[in-house]
Amino acid sequence: MGDSLFHFIPTEAAKIILVLFLSFLVGLEREEHMAASEHYGFGGVRTFPLIGLFAYAMGLISAGNLIMPGIGLAVVGVFLWQSYNYKLKSSPQAGMTSEIGGLVIYTVGVLVYQEQYWIATTITVISVLLLELKQALENMTKRVPGGELLTFAKFLVLTAVILPVVPNRAFGSFGFNPIKTWLVVVAVSGISYGSYLLQKATHGQGGVMLSALIGGAYSSTLTTVVLAKRAKEKSQPHLFAGATLAACGMMYLRLLALLAIFNRGLFQRLAPAFLALTLVGVIGGWAWSLRRESGEAKVGTTETPGNPLELKAAMLFGLLFVAMLVITHFALAYLGRSGFYSLAALMGVTDVDPFILSLTQSAGTLTPLDVAAAGVTIAAASNNLIKGIYARSFSDKRTGLESLALLTVFALLGLLALAL
Repeated sequence: MGDSLFHFIPTEAAKIILVLFLSFLVGLEREEHMAASEHYGFGGVRTFPLIGLFAYAMGLISAGNLIMPGIGLAVVGVFLWQSYNYKLKSSPQAGMTSEIGGLVIYTVGVLVYQEQYWIATTITVISVLLLELKQALENMTKRVPGGELLTFAKFLVLTAVILPVVPNRAFGSFGFNPIKTWLVVVAVSGISYGSYLLQKATHGQGGVMLSALIGGAYSSTLTTVVLAKRAKEKSQPHLFAGATLAACGMMYLRLLALLAIFNRGLFQRLAPAFLALTLVGVIGGWAWSLRRESGEAKVGTTETPGNPLELKAAMLFGLLFVAMLVITHFALAYLGRSGFYSLAALMGVTDVDPFILSLTQSAGTLTPLDVAAAGVTIAAASNNLIKGIYARSFSDKRTGLESLALLTVFALLGLLALAL
């Protein structure tokens, strides 16, 4: 780094300058904090650079051995502990952020000596951000409910804890691979969770149509039910029927994302038709929603659906996925194509994701690609028709009839994809 950035000074001088610069940044932030505080605080624009220089010197005289930097860290740690004890005597509620910052700067000095420039700079920048954004981070903890943190922890369990230990090998004649099954669970949970967070972020700021679009990516079936129930309270059938159609259009975009992850052949086969259906649903739903009747009041956002990340639900989805993998194989083997297509239509009555994603695992191998593509199309169209029935059942008569008519036409348009 010294040769590339400082052509006229020795490499060690360049390292010292970098240590001074990085430690000065943290020291400057701590100096500002002490100036705004009435209590004792550790370190500032002189102390932190001195700690950084001390760390660099310990690394230099160690000649690559970690014993001397370790001794230096212990010495600095003793002084920092004394500082914290003194701080506690003056204020029982005192924190130890500055003392921890001193330890960080000591580490940065050693890292620069070891020529880990990028790591040292990154650690320093993150430290300054964490120190400077204290108020914003504390306010965020007040705005984020504890349940949301628990939900995020569950997502980490699904992705970072369980996924790495799942076996990556095929079992049985169905080609069942546990890690592929769990990847399906993670992908569906991730897309649903991301859409849920968007809904939470836009709650109270967007209208019915925005909620329908985001909710459609989350779960078009659940969004349809929520819109239908909300429509009973309002007299805007065009708005809610159009929003329901738009949500169902987003379902095709969601399915395309999953197909792109798990089966490129199915994705390429269905992408043109599903993209067209997405545009038809979203644009058609938006256009229909504009046909508002005079005297209608503006409607705010719809209710946010419940959080999708439940470990029991994830396990159940995984079991359904495996069951659908077996059922579709036997349906195609013993009932032929007509029986398989009947099964696809039947699956539209429930959650279509396990059935469709089971096809991504067998399409092109156990299941012919054209048959799998037809099964996905039929299941999605059937699901749209069922959602029309849900809308008719849960909303007022006029909104329900409009939604049922729109989704029936949309389902028929979906079946036209079989001809492409």
